[in-house]
Amino acid sequence: MNMIQIGKHDHVGSFLRTDAIKDARKAYINDELTAEALRQVEDVEIEKLVKKQIDLGIKAITDGEFRRSWFMHDFFWGVEGVSFEAVEKGYDFVGQTTRAESFKVTDKISFGNHEMVNDLKFLVDVVEKYGDGSQFAKYTIPAPTMFFQRVISEKEKEIYPNIEDLAADLIKVYQDAIQAFYDAGCRYLQFDECILSALDDPKLASIMENFTGLKLTDTTDLFVRVIKESLKNKPEDMIVATHMCKGNYKSAYLYTSGYETVSTYFDELGYDVYLLEYDDERSGGFEPLANIKNEDTQVVLGVVTSKTPELEDTHALKEKVKAASEHFPLERLVISPQCGFASTEEGNSLSEEEQWGKMEHIIKLSNEIW
Repeated sequence: MNMIQIGKHDHVGSFLRTDAIKDARKAYINDELTAEALRQVEDVEIEKLVKKQIDLGIKAITDGEFRRSWFMHDFFWGVEGVSFEAVEKGYDFVGQTTRAESFKVTDKISFGNHEMVNDLKFLVDVVEKYGDGSQFAKYTIPAPTMFFQRVISEKEKEIYPNIEDLAADLIKVYQDAIQAFYDAGCRYLQFDECILSALDDPKLASIMENFTGLKLTDTTDLFVRVIKESLKNKPEDMIVATHMCKGNYKSAYLYTSGYETVSTYFDELGYDVYLLEYDDERSGGFEPLANIKNEDTQVVLGVVTSKTPELEDTHALKEKVKAASEHFPLERLVISPQCGFASTEEGNSLSEEEQWGKMEHIIKLSNEIW
């Protein structure tokens, strides 16, 4: 078994959409551009993005989520038995409210012939075309728990009267997704998580109960089991990571939570890599890292914020890594931005130049530390 090495710097996956992408998507929405023509624009811009990442020295290469509107909704919209839903109100972040879009279950769910498999194949081919063999495609999808971050309708309750039945089908969706992405050439798959990552924020319980009608205390064990079962058949030479996010929309956040509670599940969940936000005090201290006993697990410290353009002080960042190493071995630590630069197509409040400045800062810092 030859598992890829992610190196000492990583990134969460999404990048600011280029003007060409924004213009093409707007034209497509206004029926001024066909789906085929939109995809051609996306192809060109993704090729440019891949070359940019390779030129900077990045090894884990993504498509920047350039084909998506949301980091999570687009994946679920592509699942059979799921469709787009316009809702009365978007998600309430601190100082921002998202677009009022979601997804709904209209039939029994299955992975089916998901269009993102072709998106991944394109990325793999482009990485091979421009890389030197040391780079690899990294693909991001929402964690299975994110399927529950929405209002569950009465119609859906008729399709799935029992949440255990829904969970069983959701597990199968993810097992099939992992295998399909693997067969398409993916060796680094990332699940983006915004529920388990916020277990220590009291706000999460009320949000989840309002969405699903279920108490968080009754569903946490279910969520952990869904992830474990989703991962249990993953190929041995495939890395499956999770990004523990606190929300990222137009530089706004949703939750304030450390990792005290969720870290007690880290060994049980079965991920190979944990990408953890550590850009400010909202994420708490590094002590929970000591709860990871599996000696093969890696931790990616998101010490550089993706929400603002300013570059953090190098000495302060090194001190953060040093503090983390008191609770987790330095040789298994990696650094990255705290989140993506555009978890939705709107993007965060910084320029493309500032975004790449952040990535260069991280790469330089990683070379100095390791």
